[in-house]
Amino acid sequence: MLRAIMPPTDCPSCGSELEWLNQLLYCKSTVCGAQKQKKIEHFAKTLKIKGLGPAAVEKLGIQDFDEVYTLDVEYMTSALSSEKIALKLKSEIDNSKSAPLDLVLPAFGIPLIGKTATKKLSETVKNISEINTDTCMRAGLGPKATENLMSWLMDEFYTFYDGYLPFDFKFAFVEKVEIKGVVCISGRLKSFKTKADANETLSSLGYEVKSSLTKDVTILVNESGIESSKTKQARESGIKIITDLKSYLEN
Repeated sequence: MLRAIMPPTDCPSCGSELEWLNQLLYCKSTVCGAQKQKKIEHFAKTLKIKGLGPAAVEKLGIQDFDEVYTLDVEYMTSALSSEKIALKLKSEIDNSKSAPLDLVLPAFGIPLIGKTATKKLSETVKNISEINTDTCMRAGLGPKATENLMSWLMDEFYTFYDGYLPFDFKFAFVEKVEIKGVVCISGRLKSFKTKADANETLSSLGYEVKSSLTKDVTILVNESGIESSKTKQARESGIKIITDLKSYLEN
């Protein structure tokens, strides 16, 4: 006789009552040790701090982001049972202090604030102090992402972390490349080994690449000679059609 398997009601880490969300169980406790450890692991992975994985985080007893930067070699040597490992980890931690806000912001694990949202913000503001509801909207963030970010800034960053973390919280300056044209590639290429190689070259030269023939496409690449539907549509729309991409870029 089969017995029904009942879902747990309490978090196995902290004992808090679990909550259902979209048919999944979550622990919403702010003092849950397992959640804290996962946040530190995500933080270290995003900032590329080698050596600060799950085992190290547990052995070092790190509970919050700022504690990563208060660790000294003596304590780490004792906790990790190796001075060599401790020295290497200390170097990795020190190197992470120069990380730009492009990496730092996604490292905090704010819901809906990952690399894409952070990139949008970097094109609108220069540093974390310029982030507000208005700049989030101008950057193109959705209402929920904006709400999550503003709540984190008010409830956590300005309340706990501002002044206690070593970052300058500025976005890395990236010089914007003038868009020379918008390119769509139809069919297989002969002048490049792969479309990925062609896309990389086009991007480096200031071209934007689209996978479909959108209204902003200015160049269609067709090296196959096959009269594809994209080619017919491009010709009817007056879009420039080229048959040798590499030669076109070299001229």
